[in-house]
Amino acid sequence: MLRSGLALFLGLLLVSLCWVNGGVAIAQPSTATFASATASSGEKPLFSFSGTPPTNLGVKEGKLLECPSTPNCVNSQAPNSDSEHSIQPISYSLTPEQSLANLKAVIQDSPRTKIVSETEDYIYAEFTSALMGFVDDIEFYLDKTQNVIHVRSASRLGQSDLGVNRKRVEEIRAKFVALEA
Repeated sequence: MLRSGLALFLGLLLVSLCWVNGGVAIAQPSTATFASATASSGEKPLFSFSGTPPTNLGVKEGKLLECPSTPNCVNSQAPNSDSEHSIQPISYSLTPEQSLANLKAVIQDSPRTKIVSETEDYIYAEFTSALMGFVDDIEFYLDKTQNVIHVRSASRLGQSDLGVNRKRVEEIRAKFVALEA
């Protein structure tokens, strides 16, 4: 009883905080459902503000989708002059197949993560936050001509992600580099 009351209070507090910013919605949850929390490494978040999955992701002419103007996205194909969105691609040193397998292992080892689709040079995954259930979409494109893996990570909802997408990419990079060594 106390847990469900606390969950309701936190959910209402979050929604009210996210809706107020000069009358502009910062994070409009398109899906707000209450889920039971689990003790095992946060399998399910307390809430689920998952938003609507994007339909325009993927690689088109060797490029991942550009970041929106909001600061909650990073993209290794953004121009270096765009310091808000630009991030370095992930370099690989093994064969493309082994490197993609290593990347997939890193992703699968991450909590609350689901690989949505993959091909021989592309992985699309969803990462869900532990408490509120916000979903970030992250894509990896293995570019054999440059021996790098381009990455795009973006929040589905909201304005700011407090650097979460950039931090996640850097954590994935560090784990990947350790596997490649």
